[in-house]
Amino acid sequence: MQVVLGIDPGTGRTGYGLVRQQRDGSLEAVAYGVIATPAKTPMPQRLLLLYRELTDLLLLHRPDGAAVEKLFFSRNVTTAISVGQARGVVLLALAQAGLEVGEYTPNEVKQAISGYGSAGKRQVQEMVRTLLRLEAIPRPDDAADALAVAITHLHTAPYYRRKELQ
Repeated sequence: MQVVLGIDPGTGRTGYGLVRQQRDGSLEAVAYGVIATPAKTPMPQRLLLLYRELTDLLLLHRPDGAAVEKLFFSRNVTTAISVGQARGVVLLALAQAGLEVGEYTPNEVKQAISGYGSAGKRQVQEMVRTLLRLEAIPRPDDAADALAVAITHLHTAPYYRRKELQ
């Protein structure tokens, strides 16, 4: 059995999702949610809060690996910079925990989850619900996205490892 932590980084809300892959290949949601930081708080304190809550999650669940969504460059440069800062804090915490980290673009996640790189958000969320055998789509959206990143890593990382050995 293997547990992977998926992260959908953001400054206001960072989604997280822990997925366990059973020996038979089936998937199970262990925990998911968001780490939220108050909007009026100065950026250094928001990043510190993100770091502390993420390290607490890592200590509590002790995942075997992790995956982070790559930054999608938007037209709003300010948003892209703040998400990049949050992503850096996430990568630091994961590296300090000694975890191997996979990084996936939004299109790679959509492709891995739904088989279609341009799938809509609702379609990906429904596939996450189905793959994890959940009664409802995980909420909020950031948590569902993080679960999708974890599933992508569980399905993709073994392929890349085998490819590297060739």
